[in-house]
Amino acid sequence: MKIVASTDRAFAPTLKKVASRARVQGAAVEKTVKVLLQAVERSGDRVVLRYTRQFDKVSLKPGDLKVTQEEIKDAYHRIRKDEGDALRFAAQRVTAFHERQRTKTWMYQDGAATLGQVVTPVDAVGVYVPGGKAVYPSTVLMSAIPAKVAGVSRIVMCTPPQKGEINPYLLVAADIAGVTEIYRVGGVQAIGALAFGTKSIPKVDKIVGPGNIYVATAKRLLYGTVGIDMVAGPSELLVVADDDAKPAHVAADLLCEAEHDEDAQVWLVTTSPSLAKEVLVLLESQLRGLQREKIAAKSVARHSVAFVVTTMDEAIDVANEIAPEHLTLSVDQPFDYLEKIRHAGALFLGRYTPPSVADYIAGPNHVLPTGGTARFFSALSVHDYTKISNIVHYTREELSKVKEHLVRLAQIEGFDAHAKSAQSRFS
Repeated sequence: MKIVASTDRAFAPTLKKVASRARVQGAAVEKTVKVLLQAVERSGDRVVLRYTRQFDKVSLKPGDLKVTQEEIKDAYHRIRKDEGDALRFAAQRVTAFHERQRTKTWMYQDGAATLGQVVTPVDAVGVYVPGGKAVYPSTVLMSAIPAKVAGVSRIVMCTPPQKGEINPYLLVAADIAGVTEIYRVGGVQAIGALAFGTKSIPKVDKIVGPGNIYVATAKRLLYGTVGIDMVAGPSELLVVADDDAKPAHVAADLLCEAEHDEDAQVWLVTTSPSLAKEVLVLLESQLRGLQREKIAAKSVARHSVAFVVTTMDEAIDVANEIAPEHLTLSVDQPFDYLEKIRHAGALFLGRYTPPSVADYIAGPNHVLPTGGTARFFSALSVHDYTKISNIVHYTREELSKVKEHLVRLAQIEGFDAHAKSAQSRFS
């Protein structure tokens, strides 16, 4: 981890580099993804199966794509009871939190006019769950449960097969979360199948969930054909620590995020130069023996920075500039700083709120904006699975009261048919 003080000449350019980290999709990646998507749109299952064989080294037939109920039942027998209990506990917490996000249909009377909004769930949602370097049953819960709470009737999960199978933890989590269909397909071919539909995989209206650079690019390119939640990049954590923060806790939290993958990015902003140095030493010692030691070590070596500032206000300014996915406030009286935080996907407040508690069992969603997009994106929520339609109802009497204003505005814009559509009610 590199330490940079606010008095150093390197401070401003280092901060600028971190703040502008948003992953620029390479032209080669985008070109490849376009070719794959076009092939899926043209040839459906045949190409999906070919790419699954090519990229995931698994040979399947069309009838093999959909996971059967027998496979889901068998998955429960392949995990321990306490593991199933933990998944159910997490699901209950996630459900309880997201039920509070529900938006209701509402109307009000403005004279004799009735105005309002009607809230309806999306018909069909595709949940993408990455495979490869780790297993993410928690992401299944976080992506599917808000859809179920919102009232989505068809929740489809796609995840890449490992030797032809899907990990039993993912199957159990999907069953607990209310997923209605599961397909053993991943990568760009899964995103294309969900967006365009194939004979085996009917299309959906919206695709949510994280993935690698190819999956993220596919989602971005298909936005408009389907809805998407966000274009998520590598995991991020920024810890703001005051002089009294415990270096061991800070180091452990940074490694908690760094172990996701080699491209994960972690940062420390502190008012204590000595704490920054201690954290640097502890990162080395705490790395040793981790199951994902090599991954976390590469993440820290490639991307981590400790910013040393003079005041807490300056620390908050740095945090807002970076706009991290996860932001930990390891400070006294963290709620005093809450209103000053402008840009963060999720906030972890206080000395005893490790990021992992929010990743699994706190309840708020862990699918969050990355790459500085917390400036304009929000955490995945029930709102991502609903649509709002405006309601307008006028009586003849109420329309007559506003007709002249309506006509004037239509004439200003040069749309006389707009004006006549109102005037015709009275001719």
